[in-house]
Amino acid sequence: MLIVMRKEADAGAQDQIKAYLIERGYDIHQSTGANRVIIGVIGDTESIPQEEIAAFPGVLQVVRIEKEG
Repeated sequence: MLIVMRKEADAGAQDQIKAYLIERGYDIHQSTGANRVIIGVIGDTESIPQEEIAAFPGVLQVVRIEKEG
């Protein structure tokens, strides 16, 4: 799963979503670019409701990565 944060999302919004994911046992990888922060969620994310993640402050888009096979 990829979580694309809004350009204006502050560190507090990023920390909030990262804490939510880590508390549920997911590993995360943050990629910080000039205009966007993307948070990659590592693990079986099928049980995470996409709408719940999208409702966090600062989230622009949530992209679920399909399983192979």
